[in-house]
Amino acid sequence: MPEITTKPRTKTQPKTERPKLYKVILVNDDFTPREFVVTVLKGEFKLSEDQARRVMITAHQRGVCVVAVFTRDVAETKAARATDAGKAKGYPLMFTTEPEE
Repeated sequence: MPEITTKPRTKTQPKTERPKLYKVILVNDDFTPREFVVTVLKGEFKLSEDQARRVMITAHQRGVCVVAVFTRDVAETKAARATDAGKAKGYPLMFTTEPEE
C-alpha cells in the first residue's frame, strides 16, 4: 500500500493595521466673523459652544488650531464641508488636514 502523507493547512490571518489619523486644522483669517466660525465648528464638528469658542480663539491667537482628529476620509470630508460653508457665505474660512504624527 502506498504511503499517503498529508500536510496540515496553515491559516494565515492578514494583519490589519489601524488606519492613519489626520488632524483637521482651522486656519485663522482676519475677515470671517467669529460667530460664523463658532457656528461652523458647532455644526460640522459637533463641538459645544464653549469648545467652539476656545478653538476659534486659539486659531485667532496662534494662527492655526487643531479642531479634531479623524481617519483620512472623514477628516478630508469635514474640512472640505466646513471650508465650503465659508465660501458659500463669501468668507475665506479655511480648514486643512495633515497626518497626525
